[in-house]
Amino acid sequence: QDYAREFYSSKAWKRCRDGYRSAVGGLCERCLANGRISPAEIIHHKIHITPSNINDPTITLSFNNLEALCRKCHGEAHGAQIKRYEVDEFGRVSAL
Repeated sequence: QDYAREFYSSKAWKRCRDGYRSAVGGLCERCLANGRISPAEIIHHKIHITPSNINDPTITLSFNNLEALCRKCHGEAHGAQIKRYEVDEFGRVSAL
């Protein structure tokens, strides 16, 4: 989002993000809870950042509001269905 661009470019966020990733071992926390090992690619805000809370460090920079996730789990956290394949009208499966 445009309103968050400056925040995500900030040194404070980058230090927080990197520190959190190190603190949790660099693995996806949701996968790990389900017995899978996946690298964390995204540090996710459990309470999503909005224009009204972007200046609140208890939301944006607090380890209590962060979660290390792989891309699949991050998509699920935002309600996305990540398709890795498609099936054509003849039933043939192909990768996306």
